[in-house]
Amino acid sequence: MKDILEQLEDRRETARMGGGKGRIDAQHGRGKLTARERVDLLLDEGSFEEFDMFVTHRCTDFGMEDQKPAGDGVVTGWGTINGRLVYVFSQDFTVLGGSVSETHAKKICKIMDMAVQNGAPVIGINDSGGARIQEGVDSLAGYGEIFQRNVMASGVVPQISVIMGPCAGGAVYSPAMTDFIFMVKDSSYMFVTGPEVVKTVTNEQVTAEELGGASTHTKKSSVADAAFENDVEALAEVRRLVDFLPANNREAPPVRPFFDEPDRIEPSLDTLVPANANTPYDMKELILKLADESDFYEIQQDFAKNIITGFIRIEGRTVGVVANQPMVLAGVLDIDSSRKAARFVRFCDAFEIPILTLVDVPGFLPGTSQEYGGVIKHGAKLLFAYGEATVPMVTIATRKTYGGAYVVMASKHLQADFNYAWPTAEVAVMGAKGAVEIIHRADKGDADKIAQHTADYEARFANPFVAAERGFIDEVIQPRTTRKRIARAFASLRNKKKEMPWKKHDNIPL
Repeated sequence: MKDILEQLEDRRETARMGGGKGRIDAQHGRGKLTARERVDLLLDEGSFEEFDMFVTHRCTDFGMEDQKPAGDGVVTGWGTINGRLVYVFSQDFTVLGGSVSETHAKKICKIMDMAVQNGAPVIGINDSGGARIQEGVDSLAGYGEIFQRNVMASGVVPQISVIMGPCAGGAVYSPAMTDFIFMVKDSSYMFVTGPEVVKTVTNEQVTAEELGGASTHTKKSSVADAAFENDVEALAEVRRLVDFLPANNREAPPVRPFFDEPDRIEPSLDTLVPANANTPYDMKELILKLADESDFYEIQQDFAKNIITGFIRIEGRTVGVVANQPMVLAGVLDIDSSRKAARFVRFCDAFEIPILTLVDVPGFLPGTSQEYGGVIKHGAKLLFAYGEATVPMVTIATRKTYGGAYVVMASKHLQADFNYAWPTAEVAVMGAKGAVEIIHRADKGDADKIAQHTADYEARFANPFVAAERGFIDEVIQPRTTRKRIARAFASLRNKKKEMPWKKHDNIPL
């Protein structure tokens, strides 16, 4: 019996060493952790339970029968993050470059199936050279099986991808279908075709970092949600994100202890909006002052900065925040901000996370580049996302909310539950200057008359009271009481039940 136990431990130790000490040292030399080190950092200490440690591939072509490392290049299993169940797979670059084989893919599929069956998030740590060429179509079939499970799990359990090395070719489409993608600066990249192929086909000279590095995907393409300095920081942020999320679409988000008074008054908010309507202010200041302990987890911080998305807690409960940012493009809606916010709203709605919308929007960005780029369709995505949402929704208009953008930003007409406005809010079809030029075009040459018309228009419409008179604004509130008002509003909506008409699925304007 003792010999058998020793054999078991020897086999486990061999499996734990992955590609061997030399390749582990090379991984560390690139500033990267090994697959197992990453799992240990991600999960609570001692909580990891591994599946399929001894699985090997079945390929016998190209001499592969002589290379059968245990685990086949991916570590899979389950554990806990702050005591809550999660499933995880971590590709091991030290074993055959982390390449995906038929059995490698089956290991991933097994834990994804278990995640859906047991209602727990699935976290994928990607560090792979791509499809295992020696296996040909079997490797592609493995990718296809993973993709199908990404689709089936979407909206059922949270899916988080962490890119910690190469992720190229067909491999990128699995992370692309997950809810959140994190990258590591200078050591991870994603692209469909690499720099060499790009050079051959288009004659473009581009590095891997320029083509698909963390900066590219967080600032330009919006493929990734955030990028971090190293593996340790990225995994710590994944743990923090999981703390905000429900385990699945049938459970409420976790409730955490809080040490912040729900009815806290913030006198500084009374002067947050400048007297000059054209002077910007930082909407993040408002978000931080509304959140429990000023804790805000921002999503896609470096992309489309004219809109802010992320998670806060109110009375210890997760709330998704969508907010126009007057500091960037005056908070205007455009193609990128509409896409960014629409995806976030749909995620919150899928997982029963209430949505707080903070509105200061002068309209949609005009211009040929926006129209040619399809701003109509992209703006409709945000409109559609809010319109189909059934979670509790509270909206605060702080300053400008004009035209179609007013309707899009979680207005009463899209069935938001509470719509409040600060006294500084202006709910109107457009700004006074534009409106007067249209209504009183006959007086265009008379500066005095135009000035008087503008003053009259501002006195009549540059306020929240016309909308309040019609019931489109539920109440005009004092800015200092905003946290108290939204805390009470969300508390009153905890048992909200709303169902949409039956349909197979909607046809969002993609």
